[in-house]
This record gives sequence, C-alpha cells and structure tokens, in this order.
Amino acid sequence: MAVIIKYIVERAGVEKMTFSSKPEADAYDRMLDIADELFLLLGQSELIPDEQQREDLALYLAQQKELVIQTLNQKTKSNKAAVAEKDQAKDKGKEQGTTDATKAAVVLTEVTQAADELAA
Repeated sequence: MAVIIKYIVERAGVEKMTFSSKPEADAYDRMLDIADELFLLLGQSELIPDEQQREDLALYLAQQKELVIQTLNQKTKSNKAAVAEKDQAKDKGKEQGTTDATKAAVVLTEVTQAADELAA
C-alpha cells in the first residue's frame, strides 16, 4: 500500500487545486490571495461592472505578477528618466532664455540709439 500526501488549496469550502508539494500549494495560495486583493481594487474603480470579468482579470493579473511588476518598474524608471530630462531641458532653456534676453536687450539698446541719432 502506497502513502500519497496531497496538499489541497481550498477557498470558502471549495477545493481549488491539489498539489503534491507544499511549496507549490503555498505559492498557489499566495497567488489566490493576490487575486482577491486585486479583485477588491478593481471593484473600487467601477471600470468593470461585471463581477465575473473583475474576478477573471484579477486572477490573470495575479498569475502574471512578475510581468506586471516588471512592467510597472520599467514605467516608473522611464518616467523618472523623462522627468529628469525635462528638468534638464527646462534648466537649459532658462539659461538659453537668459542669454537670448541679454542679446535682445543689447539689440534694443542699439536700435534705440540709432533711432535717436536719426531723429537728431
């Protein structure tokens, strides 16, 4: 007679999945916990009124957790880079604006002097 150990993930009295190793069962249980949290988050938005669609999307996002995190991190890094570039451009623009304003003031002074000479 063989002894078989099974790890069963159960939610609200419903058997969700059976595993032969505890780490796999724990990982699946954590994924379901994440899906539950995402379901609540999606429910707050009113973007997806259908409960079944919210549940499906929450489960899909939880299953793709690593990709979602990677994507969000990339967007955050590129947003920070874009903000830094925009700040540098703004600072450069201010410096360029100051130089342009100085040149404009010199030209205006020369034009005013020339106009005064013509009027005299």
